[in-house]
Amino acid sequence: MDQNLLLCGGLLVTAILLAYVALHAWTPPPIVEHASEKNYRSRSSPKSAKPLPSLHDIASIDITVVIPAYNETARLPSMLDTAVTYLAAQKGRTYEILIVDDGSSDGTADKALAMAKGYPRADIRVVQLEKNLGKGGAVRHGMLHGRGEKLLMVDADGASRFEDLALLWNALDGIGRKGVAIGSRAHLVKTAAVVKRSFIRNFLMYGLHTVLRIVGVGHIRDTQCGFKLFTRAAAQQIFPNQHLTTWIFDVELLLLAKQLGIPVEEVPIEWHEVPGSKLNVMKDSLQMLRDLLVLRANMLLGRWKIGLKAKAE
Repeated sequence: MDQNLLLCGGLLVTAILLAYVALHAWTPPPIVEHASEKNYRSRSSPKSAKPLPSLHDIASIDITVVIPAYNETARLPSMLDTAVTYLAAQKGRTYEILIVDDGSSDGTADKALAMAKGYPRADIRVVQLEKNLGKGGAVRHGMLHGRGEKLLMVDADGASRFEDLALLWNALDGIGRKGVAIGSRAHLVKTAAVVKRSFIRNFLMYGLHTVLRIVGVGHIRDTQCGFKLFTRAAAQQIFPNQHLTTWIFDVELLLLAKQLGIPVEEVPIEWHEVPGSKLNVMKDSLQMLRDLLVLRANMLLGRWKIGLKAKAE
C-alpha cells in the first residue's frame, strides 16, 4: 500500500514538473522592439524614416487604423482603397492609417508606400518589422504607436465591411471614456456567409468555442473577428500587457479587458470570406489550443501579471 502511494506521489510530482517544463518551453519570450521598428515611412518620406509616437502620448487625431499585413501585396490595395474612401468622407474627423508589415517577403511595405502616393490627402504610415511576429505582434506594435483617440484593428483582407466602423464607433460612444467594441459574426452562423464558408474557418470556429468557456471569455460569441475598436484609455491599459502574438491573441486582449474592468460590447457586422487565408487547419488548430492553455496557465500561476501602471489608470 505504501509503495503504491509512493508510486502515485512520484508520478504526480513528475507530471507536475513535466507540465511546468512544457509551460516554460511554450511560453513566448518578451516581445522586443528593435530600433528600426520605432520608425515609420510615408508618402512624403519613403526613404528617410521618422520616429513613431507613443500610445501614452496625448491623442492628436480622432482615429488610428492599424492594418497588420503579412505578404499582402495582392489583397491590401482593395482594402486600403475602401478604408481611405470611407475615412475621407467623414467630414471633420482626422485619421491615420498605420500599416504594419509583419516581416513580409513579398515587398508588402514597398507596395504600401507606392499605394500611399495615390492618396495625397491621406495620412498613411508604414512600419516594417524585422521578422515575422504573427498577426498579434503586428497589431500590438501598431497600437503602441497610434495617435488616435480611438484605435481600430482591421485585417488586410477586407473581409469585414469597413463602413461598419460607424457601428463600433457608436457603441464606444455609449460606453464612455474606456471601452472596447468588437465586430461580431455570430449572427451570421446560420446564413450563407458562414454556411458556405470554408471548412477550415468553420472547424476552427466551433473548436475554439468549446474551450473559450474554460478560458474565461465564453460570454463573447465571436472573439476572433479582426475588426475591433478601442478607446485610447482602454488601449493604454491592454496592449502593454499583451504577450501572445499568434492567432489567439484576440482572446488575451479580451481577457485583459475583463481583468481590468474595461467594458466590451459585441456589435454585429457584415462579413464575407476572402480567398487567400493563411490559416493551416492542423497546425493552427493545435497552436491555438496550446496557446490558450499557455495563456490561462500563466495568468492563473501569476507568471503574467498586469502592469501596475495599467491597474492604476
